[in-house]
Amino acid sequence: MNNKFKELKESLKNQDYIKMLEDIIDTSYDGIYITDGKANTILINESYERITGLKSEDLIGRNMSEIVKSGIMSEATSFQVMENKEPVTVYQLFNTGKSAMVTSTPFFDEKGNITMIVSNVRDITELKDLKEKVKISKNENKKYKGIIEELKLQIPSTEYIVAEDENMLNLLLLAKRVAKVDSSVIIYGETGSGKEVLAKYIYNNSVRNDKPFIKINCGAIPEALIESEFFGYTDGSFTGATRGGKTGIFEASNNGTLFLDEVGELPLNMQVKLLRVLQDGEILKIGSSKPVKVDVRIIAATNRDLEEMVKNGQFREDLYYRLNVVPLRLMPLRERKSSIIPMAEYFLEIYNEKYNQDLKISKDLYRYFYVYKWPGNVRELRNLIERLTITAMGDEVTVEDLPSRMIENIEVEAAGSSATKLEDALNSVEKSMIFRAFDKYGNVRDAAKELGIDASTFVRKRKKYI
Repeated sequence: MNNKFKELKESLKNQDYIKMLEDIIDTSYDGIYITDGKANTILINESYERITGLKSEDLIGRNMSEIVKSGIMSEATSFQVMENKEPVTVYQLFNTGKSAMVTSTPFFDEKGNITMIVSNVRDITELKDLKEKVKISKNENKKYKGIIEELKLQIPSTEYIVAEDENMLNLLLLAKRVAKVDSSVIIYGETGSGKEVLAKYIYNNSVRNDKPFIKINCGAIPEALIESEFFGYTDGSFTGATRGGKTGIFEASNNGTLFLDEVGELPLNMQVKLLRVLQDGEILKIGSSKPVKVDVRIIAATNRDLEEMVKNGQFREDLYYRLNVVPLRLMPLRERKSSIIPMAEYFLEIYNEKYNQDLKISKDLYRYFYVYKWPGNVRELRNLIERLTITAMGDEVTVEDLPSRMIENIEVEAAGSSATKLEDALNSVEKSMIFRAFDKYGNVRDAAKELGIDASTFVRKRKKYI
């Protein structure tokens, strides 16, 4: 015993000394429960009452065996300590619905007999609640990822949808609902953003998925041939016609799905005929006067603003409303930042297998990917990854492997930047993205997730720019 403390003890009366110890015990944030050597309760502090919800007047003077038998607590550590003569830690439950971690320690006299058992009681109810919240959060995250995986499994194995952002996931969920009905759908999106992939996703989730899926690019057919391609013609209907006539895409798509890509490129005279098919459900072959009934589900797509084209007289308003029953808008890749890295890794896996490679993409290169504007969208990213898989010199694809035009075309977001070197420009963009992400989410975890980096990296970079 410390000499100073021994002197203090001797200067105090026995009653004063005990009172002082009780006051000290009551200041402890942890609960303290003391029994004598026979497991009789002799002292409980206020923290114990707070942690367990039990009252001292219901426990003091009672033996632990009686307390456990009455169901007040799940077990008595005192008996384990008395048997083993060493500290014991258990998880204890109380009839108040609370729980605690209890560590009981024996105190011995000179002959080795236990004279007292002091139990330190720590509140784990709050910790338990926190763990439950973490568990719920993990389950929600697992559920979220599960939905994405489920959606991926519902498209053909030769196609891909990488949905790592909330907007894309919501779009897929809407597309899945739309797939169950036969309403016309129009998909808006820039060239290469994945409009055909989304159209096939709708087809695969529809009741027509065992019937034909036929795609036609409205902008790739010469105007003079569009009608014959759409509706077909009869034998001898015009000079040069194929013997026996020709089946048009509408008839070939009967009971199935027709994907009209770049529908905004249709000339006005053909728009009238397409509208008639959608209204009447029948076609008229060139050279024939007998209508043919068709049942076709239409999915259209365009990279143009049809509403603006209607105002300018370039697209029929009645056809616009026929097609625009359910509009779906695919964001360009530059606005789906969180999908860039997962998509690049997905394509790399495909081409590693195809070309018998085992390449990886460097972190520095991912930084360029993030800054780049991807004017060709997903198609450009896929083509680039295939090219890099073939041309990369080492085991890792690095910035040096990028085409020079891509590096030259990296657009610096920081307006008015005086940076003259590429590294300075990238730092300027990185700084802008770091602060914009933090301003948007207000916390490190979500901001880091948006940028596709871990939280510690985000903190380090933010500190660097501050």
